[in-house]
Amino acid sequence: MRTTQRLAALAAASTLVLMTSGCAVADLLGGADEPVRDASGEIVEAADADAFSIRVGDCLETTEAFAEATEVESVPTVPCGDPHDAEVYATTLLDDGDFPGDEAVAKKADELCYGEFEAFVGLPYEDSALDFTMLYPSEQSWDLMDDREVVCILVDLDGGVTGSMAAAGR
Repeated sequence: MRTTQRLAALAAASTLVLMTSGCAVADLLGGADEPVRDASGEIVEAADADAFSIRVGDCLETTEAFAEATEVESVPTVPCGDPHDAEVYATTLLDDGDFPGDEAVAKKADELCYGEFEAFVGLPYEDSALDFTMLYPSEQSWDLMDDREVVCILVDLDGGVTGSMAAAGR
């Protein structure tokens, strides 16, 4: 899966560039499994988790290796009660068919994440102190793994968030 950065400010702060790929950077962050969850589905243990296993409401703590990656297989998950700087806020599957190209996939991912931002945060993107980035399929993950998922990730550049950023209103 591929990642992308939204703003130069985000790049300056942490260069959060996230893509997932089935094989391209297989061990960039080490092997990863499903996140450890309780009966309600909440992550209860910090760990690198398989990028294909994260879902809306999962909290992440970006690391230097994660922030500098352009393709990832794993993401650093944490319980939302622990300090973190990112949270998954929307996902969707792109239509099947031939890979439409990096630019087209990135555009669709950006449109989805931008469109879902206000509903999750409670403010339009332009009025918010928060940013977003996304995970989306690379050509390799599209072709070899049938990857069609776009994952929208809310980012607080100041970090240290505890709890969900849903309805943060900032």
